[in-house]
Amino acid sequence: MPYVSMKQMLETGVHFGHQTRRWNPKMRPFIFGARKGIHIIDLQQTVKLYRKAHDFIADTVARGGKVIFIGTKRQAQDVVKAEAERCGMYYVTHRWLGGTLTNYQTIRSSIARLKKLEGMFEDGSVNRFLKKEVVGMEREVTKLNLTLGGIKDMEELPAVAFIIDPHREEIAVKECRKLGIPIVAVVDTNCDPDLIDYVIPGNDDAIRAIKLFATAMADACIEGQASAKDTVPQPKPATAGEAPAATENFDDDNDEGEY
Repeated sequence: MPYVSMKQMLETGVHFGHQTRRWNPKMRPFIFGARKGIHIIDLQQTVKLYRKAHDFIADTVARGGKVIFIGTKRQAQDVVKAEAERCGMYYVTHRWLGGTLTNYQTIRSSIARLKKLEGMFEDGSVNRFLKKEVVGMEREVTKLNLTLGGIKDMEELPAVAFIIDPHREEIAVKECRKLGIPIVAVVDTNCDPDLIDYVIPGNDDAIRAIKLFATAMADACIEGQASAKDTVPQPKPATAGEAPAATENFDDDNDEGEY
């Protein structure tokens, strides 16, 4: 898939940073200048660093790694969820629960509760409860899905985190750093780039800019998945009189509900 171009970045306002009085001095190397009290981000660097991040994610996914998309600010929620689902990756878009990664065993108990309730609604077993109890269960499912729906199928820690606005998602950043999970992030002029492994300097507030990068990272995941399929060795055809070897096919993306 083609890289995002500088023209696309200009059209979506990626170059607009925060007000100059709200900047983090560590972002100085990525700033081109200022206009009417707003820092202007150097898109030449953004293009270069974005491509580096894109390739890193594609390579990681090609090796079997999973990515978690994180964006809980209002203007990021819908697009981050949609793009993560499009490429089959994990996501958190409502609220980051402390310990989501560092205390995942505890989080899994809540996920188990969510799956149990969803199963009861699917098989009709909720019908044996009073209407008032069913309403309570529906509310619980809705609440749990908001915070855990995007990670309920996460069996192991992700290989990479893609974050919109690491300044806002500071708890997620701390957990990733503690666990050694590489971070790819869209970093605005008020952020600390030293905390990020793959910095993408850019506007993390404008919906169009967020969509541009979320879509680009989802495309990188899809590219990696396609590359992985292309490199899977094919079984040799059986010769005459020779039975083909038995194989097992484990499809990680189709195991929900098959227990």
